[in-house]
Amino acid sequence: MDKQLLSMLVCPLCKGKLKYDAEAAELLCTFDGLAFPVRDGVPVMLEGEARRMSEEEKLDKAQKNTAAE
Repeated sequence: MDKQLLSMLVCPLCKGKLKYDAEAAELLCTFDGLAFPVRDGVPVMLEGEARRMSEEEKLDKAQKNTAAE
C-alpha cells in the first residue's frame, strides 16, 4: 500500500486514522472496530464491505499501535 495514499485515507464513519494490516490486506479502524478490505491494491471504503473486528482483535491491534508509536 502506497504510504502517501494511506496518509490521506480516513475511516468513512469517524474520520479517524487507519492502520494498514499488510498480512490481512485490510485497513483497520480500531475506534469503530471495522476492517476495510484492500483488493488488488485498491481500498474498499464502504461500510457494507467492511468486516467487524472482534473485541479481542480491536484491543490487540490498539495495543500494538500504541507500542509502535
